[in-house]
Amino acid sequence: MARSRSSPRSKVAAIISLPARPAVGRIIQQLINWLHAHGYEVVMDVEAAKYLPGQQGVARAQLSSRPLDLVIVLGGDGTLLSAVRETVTTDAPLLGVNLGSLGFLTDAPLSSLFPMLESIAKGSAAVEQRSLMQCELLRGEKVIGRYMAFNDAVVNKTTLARLNNYDLFVDNAFVSSYRADGMIVATPTGSTAYSLSAGGPVLMPTVNAFVITPVAPHALTHRPLVVPDSVVVEILLRSKAEVAYLSLDGQPGLDLWDGDRVRCRRSEHKVSLFRADRDFFNVLRTKMKWGERKALE
Repeated sequence: MARSRSSPRSKVAAIISLPARPAVGRIIQQLINWLHAHGYEVVMDVEAAKYLPGQQGVARAQLSSRPLDLVIVLGGDGTLLSAVRETVTTDAPLLGVNLGSLGFLTDAPLSSLFPMLESIAKGSAAVEQRSLMQCELLRGEKVIGRYMAFNDAVVNKTTLARLNNYDLFVDNAFVSSYRADGMIVATPTGSTAYSLSAGGPVLMPTVNAFVITPVAPHALTHRPLVVPDSVVVEILLRSKAEVAYLSLDGQPGLDLWDGDRVRCRRSEHKVSLFRADRDFFNVLRTKMKWGERKALE
């Protein structure tokens, strides 16, 4: 019997996983049972489905074709970044369970999966709103690609290329010309990724800003720049040959031509992350091995 149009739809949870992780194989059926018991329909990506004989998975790119209420990511930060890209238009909150090594974004250990789910069911789980960046690649006046980035957009030289020239604009105002290996535009979340290794500052995830970081600039006076995320950041590539590429969140790059422009602005979408550790500075101390506070003598 078909449901009436006034009937509320069932809640839907998606499971996205790293492959070949024995720990996932041991808990995934228990996870599905918990979700069913709490009123969720379950969909899973192809990698998660491999842990259940006979189970059909869905390509990650197709997960956003239906409304989602919860996304559970079993993996590392790279898996979570992939999950964000594929489910962002659903605005579903994500729970990242760390099966990788660093885990800035997937900070919940596997042992806390079910306690975290219970907290989510009770409405008491800590959740953080993270900003996203919408990027466009323009060739002449034509937009040839639109992309979403959670961490960063990077315009970089190819392996064999010399330094490139980049013009930076903020809200159409010319900032400076850079001769450098590359340029990074990072969200606060991405401030602890490539931008940090290139000398950029660490931003708290809730700061409404972008970080613009030159990579190995020729001029030592060219330093990272923090701007409000209400502006539009544009990088113009000035190079005589195809010696640069655009990479979003560390994904394989797109070849750039002389005169190409990369334009970045804040997305209308946000990412909601359930957090096991509410203290960002504790995460920094743990993941980056910062010193612990010592008691006074």
